[in-house]
Amino acid sequence: MAISKGFRFPVEFDDAFSQGLVMVGEVSPDNEYQSREDRAAGRPARQRVDESTGKRQWKVTVTDPSEPNAKRASYEVTFLADVQPVPTTSEVLPGMRPIELEGLTAEPRVAGNGEFKYQSYVYRATGFKAVASGGGSKSPRSAQQEQTAKAA
Repeated sequence: MAISKGFRFPVEFDDAFSQGLVMVGEVSPDNEYQSREDRAAGRPARQRVDESTGKRQWKVTVTDPSEPNAKRASYEVTFLADVQPVPTTSEVLPGMRPIELEGLTAEPRVAGNGEFKYQSYVYRATGFKAVASGGGSKSPRSAQQEQTAKAA
């Protein structure tokens, strides 16, 4: 049985982003392209709707600290929700906050130009989860070591 094009694989946040993610900027509506004529006529921008879920699309720019290639470290994540998702963490620097995604899926795709193609993913999520203090998620082992250190 073949996997159809556009299949979205559910993935755990910790498996996809071992060092967590940093949100840069704010969540904004993912609007359809609006031509110059449409803008001149005063037509409002239409927000994109996901074909498979029917939910509105929102986008946010993120940076992955575990990505070794600087050019590929920042990209957009799409949220599929009826209302605009709100981050659950505070800013650590102006415009930057650690985040953790809920309902995460990955869709494989080919990126790059000409002979410089590489494997990439389109990430979609349904919202934000609370992040462990320190920016990234803690493994059970590091939490146990921290409790042992406090007890000593």
